[in-house]
Amino acid sequence: MKLAFATDRGTERTENQDYVDVFVNQEGLQLAIVADGVGGQNAGDVAATMAVSHIGNDWVNTDIVTIDDVKSWLFEQTAQENRTILQTANRYRTLRGMATTLVLAVILPNSLVIANLGDSRAYLLRRDSILQLTQDHNLASELLRRGAITTEEAKNHPGRHMITRQLGANREVKPDVRNMSIEEGDLLLLTTDGLGKSVSDHEIVQIIQESDNISVAVAKLIAVANNHGTPDNLTVLLGVQEGNGNK
Repeated sequence: MKLAFATDRGTERTENQDYVDVFVNQEGLQLAIVADGVGGQNAGDVAATMAVSHIGNDWVNTDIVTIDDVKSWLFEQTAQENRTILQTANRYRTLRGMATTLVLAVILPNSLVIANLGDSRAYLLRRDSILQLTQDHNLASELLRRGAITTEEAKNHPGRHMITRQLGANREVKPDVRNMSIEEGDLLLLTTDGLGKSVSDHEIVQIIQESDNISVAVAKLIAVANNHGTPDNLTVLLGVQEGNGNK
């Protein structure tokens, strides 16, 4: 899969606590990771950087090729990194309370394995449609899934800022992990919540379709989010399944 990514502090934040990177294992399988740190001072940035770097560099040393092995590895790695972040936060006073959201994709020849914690998202774009592959782990989304509030109420509910699952917050960590098949020309989008807060699904599809390539699309998505006054850092990673001629 051809990948492009960029990150930006947005229009309101003085620092960027997002982190993004791509890694390749011994069998040539790609791992794309996006994290959005939370915590005082520089702690959120530290947690996000730790999560991406540690999980990514461990991936580089694997020879995993099957979906089942990928899933097992993801559960093990998120648990391990959760312990590492907690131990580090307990050791250094300035890092106490640090945590991070996480969304990642392992890209196999004809399928994806997606894992997430928090409200950073994964999407699949196929022709004119966009499908969110992840569920947000925040209070507003949890209430929506229980039927306690409506979709419209969830958009402005104060609970949308309260993350219910993340790395470094609790001793136990429970990522959502799923797999799905992909076709030639499919697009993978990983993003922190700074994009979704300011750019609609319809706009996302339109911007990508009107862009000459995925690097241009990434830059345009960030520019539009900033023009709309996104209140948060934003990171966009876009990938296209090889074989699609103009993307």
